Amino acid sequence: MQGRVWKFGDNIDTDLIIAARYLNTSEPSALAKHVMEDADPEFVSKMSEGDIIVAGENFGCGSSREHAPIALKAAGISAVIAPTFARIFYRNAFNMGLPIFELDESAEIDEGDTVRVDMDKGEVINITQAKTYKFTPIPEFMQELVDAGGLIEFAKQELATSEA
Repeated sequence: MQGRVWKFGDNIDTDLIIAARYLNTSEPSALAKHVMEDADPEFVSKMSEGDIIVAGENFGCGSSREHAPIALKAAGISAVIAPTFARIFYRNAFNMGLPIFELDESAEIDEGDTVRVDMDKGEVINITQAKTYKFTPIPEFMQELVDAGGLIEFAKQELATSEA
């Protein structure tokens, strides 16, 4: 995956990712219209499909709502890179099929940079700055969840395989 970077700071909580006032729906396309609205009101109109969020420590803290990774994925965010993630967000992201990567050096990546993520090599390549970083490896099972499009799609594939 490759995209333009949008930069956010530390402790971006699930209310900043998708505000509680929009949780009267679980429809991904409706949530996508308001993703990151309280952190940057113009975010949805500025970003493009495939863009990547790079953030500071503890991304996804706050409530355990699955709406947060659903909204990011539905908006077209291809990945989130941060030094650390709230544990429940970490698992929810993979369950929803949103790839996230723990990278200690995320602060070195600037907004507007173009980065490419190579999951197989475990690398984040900052094309703009010509730098390559190694990220914390993602467990194989979690990679399978992302490849399948999330836990539900993974389970459907497993069931189809076992029935065949």
